[in-house]
Amino acid sequence: MKLLFNLLSVILFLLDNGVSGVVSDVLVSVREGDSVTLHTGVQTDQQEEIKWYFKDTRIAQISGDLSKTCTDVECNEGTERFRDRLKLDHQTGSLTITNITNTDSGLYELKIISSSSSSDKIFSVTVNGVSAAEQDEVKEGESVTLDPGVTKSPNDVMTWHFNDILIAEITGEQSKICTDDQCDERFRDRLKLDHQTGSLNITNTRTTDSGLYKLQIRIISSSFSISRVKRFNVTVTGAVPGSGLSPAAVAGVCAAVAVVLLLAAVVVVYRRRRRYSRAAQNDSDVNNSDQKDYPLNKIQTEAANETVFH
Repeated sequence: MKLLFNLLSVILFLLDNGVSGVVSDVLVSVREGDSVTLHTGVQTDQQEEIKWYFKDTRIAQISGDLSKTCTDVECNEGTERFRDRLKLDHQTGSLTITNITNTDSGLYELKIISSSSSSDKIFSVTVNGVSAAEQDEVKEGESVTLDPGVTKSPNDVMTWHFNDILIAEITGEQSKICTDDQCDERFRDRLKLDHQTGSLNITNTRTTDSGLYKLQIRIISSSFSISRVKRFNVTVTGAVPGSGLSPAAVAGVCAAVAVVLLLAAVVVVYRRRRRYSRAAQNDSDVNNSDQKDYPLNKIQTEAANETVFH
């Protein structure tokens, strides 16, 4: 009896939470602003008809009859939910949703109809809030690591851009850094990629490294692919205003100046001691000379006068 009661409670719970009996074949989690492609897994031969539905509303269709190919408002007049954000692959019938928003969350149903068979596939898409651009502030000469915060899969493709210049990319096990001359000149030997996480490390930063870094991540699976962009605002500070020198360079200059001043002090002390030594030597020579050249008769006369006086 207790088991029956528990089973009834579970059924009531499922009914209360709106379970309609629809089971999703593919679960997709994306962030607001991402682009996602839902793959059909087939190659069309123009004999098949592929239809896409979102919450029971037809949003895209492709078939051998070009007059029946449509997306969004073309499929249902008055429906403008996606506003030119849907794209169909005419080779596979796969559906791409660009610049996805939280209102795009829900069930996407794929129907593939041919003369001999038909099949359905359900995609459950969840759109999460967009993440703000990360702020990184470092002092000139220090290192900074830009971390995507994701677990990289072997098939993922990652590309790093700085002010729209491609500076690094990872494709599978292959990686490239600064294939562009402008990039190589700016970041020569100062960029390092982590193949496990896709994170980018910038060493010996300069003020010219300040700016917007964009990481594009393409997550690829057999059922879907996601194009995601992460942004990093990097500010490099700490240079002495107007000097154009890093703190390390300024410290080196100060040390050099201190050494020069110390050497100058040593030279001054040495010269003064040498001058004093010469003066003392001259005085000694003069005294000895006076005593040696003193007239003998004058000494005798002074002695005689002294005797007479007493």
